[in-house]
Amino acid sequence: MNTLQLDLGERSYPIHIGANLLAQPDLYKKHLKGSLTAVVTNETVAPLYADRVVKTLESLGQKVKLIVLPDGEVFKTWEVLQKIFDGLLECSADRKATLVALGGGVIGDMTGFAAACYMRGIRFIQVPTTLLSQVDSSVGGKTGINHPLGKNMVGAFYQPQAVIADLDTLKTLPPKELAAGLAEVIKHGAIADAEFLTWIENNQNALNACDPKAMEHAVRRSCEIKSQVVAQDEKEGGLRAILNFGHTFGHAIEAGMGYGQWLHGEAVGCGMVLAADLSVRVGLLSEADASRLKKITAALRLPTVPPKLGINRYMELMSVDKKAEGGEVRYILLDGFGRAKIQAVDDALVIQTLQAAGAG
Repeated sequence: MNTLQLDLGERSYPIHIGANLLAQPDLYKKHLKGSLTAVVTNETVAPLYADRVVKTLESLGQKVKLIVLPDGEVFKTWEVLQKIFDGLLECSADRKATLVALGGGVIGDMTGFAAACYMRGIRFIQVPTTLLSQVDSSVGGKTGINHPLGKNMVGAFYQPQAVIADLDTLKTLPPKELAAGLAEVIKHGAIADAEFLTWIENNQNALNACDPKAMEHAVRRSCEIKSQVVAQDEKEGGLRAILNFGHTFGHAIEAGMGYGQWLHGEAVGCGMVLAADLSVRVGLLSEADASRLKKITAALRLPTVPPKLGINRYMELMSVDKKAEGGEVRYILLDGFGRAKIQAVDDALVIQTLQAAGAG
């Protein structure tokens, strides 16, 4: 097992990465304050892993409440969030209760948001079971739900007590879910570590095959990069925004298609290709590097051609992006591999990128 530490002063926490971690009591024990733990999961993950986690917590003397939500991005809503509060209230959970998020990014985001809100804040532990959640969404304390007009527009910065990333759970991922997680792996290399991007390029077959050694390295290096960025800018006042490379275009794809039609990682993968093209048009990235990123993205079985939502629709959706300031959208661009910049871009160049990609 590898253990990283995300350094945020009194809000610091460990990120455990390894095999067979779900059933290790010691990883949970020191983070439990009271005698009640609620495990939040979904209908897909529950049959696979819930029993193992519940029994582990019960071995520590915990009374465990299992809350099972429907599976999918389309259920990342106020209405479904209420089911977590319903479960907590049904078992008279108090301020010493702990929530455990067992699942992918949707479960992690919603459970964290519920923890931030319930009685104005209770503890929670992230137990991510998808590659995307292990390399990205479980780390850093971003929690929230979607709004029909924008993704993740309602939420809070609220850090977990720990992240327990069991690599064995990746073995049950469908190929599309694995590819979706690899989009965030590519992102970390593109924005912060050119050598890591080269490693991804050279190990694409092992990554596509979910090779254990390749997965361990991909998860660990991604978590290292994200932890370093979050430690410098916890609440996205500046630097942390680089972690949204590809997300401005990607979120527009998700919202425009209808949540759940494209997986988040699929939309981000395509969004990175668009953002790289825009970086070329701004004069920051070479055409050769943009082409290379597109080839890496395609090799990891991610879409590189955006859906035809219409240019005006894309521009409308991106105008409500969280990185917008004073009505001006700021894009995450590449100034070469391993270096990212945050800046406003003339709409005409954005439109050129969308037109060239066939997004109209």
